[in-house]
Amino acid sequence: MKITVLGVGGMGSRFALMLHQAGNDVTLVDGWQANVDAIRANGIQANFNGKQVAAKMPVYTPAEIAAGDVQADLVVVFLKSNQLTTMFDQVQSLIDPNTYVLCLLNGIGHEDVLEKYVAKDHLILGITMWTAGMTGPGQVELLGDGEVELQNFAPSGKDFALQVVDIFKGAGLNPHYSENVKYSIWRKACVNGTLNCLCALLDCNIGELGKTTPAPDLLHTIIAEFAAVAAKEGIKLDTEEVYQHVAATFTADIADHYPSMYQDLNQHHRLTEIEFINGAVARKGKQYGIATPYCALLTQMVHAKEQLVGAK
Repeated sequence: MKITVLGVGGMGSRFALMLHQAGNDVTLVDGWQANVDAIRANGIQANFNGKQVAAKMPVYTPAEIAAGDVQADLVVVFLKSNQLTTMFDQVQSLIDPNTYVLCLLNGIGHEDVLEKYVAKDHLILGITMWTAGMTGPGQVELLGDGEVELQNFAPSGKDFALQVVDIFKGAGLNPHYSENVKYSIWRKACVNGTLNCLCALLDCNIGELGKTTPAPDLLHTIIAEFAAVAAKEGIKLDTEEVYQHVAATFTADIADHYPSMYQDLNQHHRLTEIEFINGAVARKGKQYGIATPYCALLTQMVHAKEQLVGAK
């Protein structure tokens, strides 16, 4: 299968590397020139569970895609949410009537953007619980285990979605086909809406957050706001189960992990995806007449920190 990975940060590098090692034809697209240059020169270099590995794959900037003739059976999206429109405007030549797009981004509402570029029956939505971190251009740290859950957006896309499950299984990505991926997306959004923004604002990793006495109250309150809004969209979250799911990370093998929003904001001074996580809950809450004061405040605080660090 010809697979193009859009966005070669930590997570995009993980999937690209594992799919490449399994023998798939993988092409990379990234908008960070230094990252493209490093991968072009030395390949993706990874600390892969303590083993140093490197793999070279074709890599392009969005402008090079627009000017070239790269084709893909499957496009796997690992961009930041706020980069979706800009990137897809530039790489439309990748998407022909036979191309499928798999979105594995953190947050809520990405299908509303992607429907402008790909037919609904060629859109696959999913979540991943793998972790990854960038240590420099073309360099990543890939530790621990994870899994992927995915489902076709329209019923007619199921056959291809099942093919993707088989491909990912062969790459060791631990996929499974979901019968209700929207529930899982909201559940995962609760993870990001608590751990990502809190670790970014408090300048700590997941385990350190879990050792603070306010952490349980913070998690319960934020999750309750997500659940109240999700219910208006026909998704009934089990708030206590979700809380236990999030809290379990405090002592899991990812306790030392700094979430992606922490990496973006504190390490790389990049704009975050807060508007597709807590910001989306705050906007939808306002639309539905539901109070979401914690999500609104966290969104404002992350934006304030973006300005303070000069995030771009």
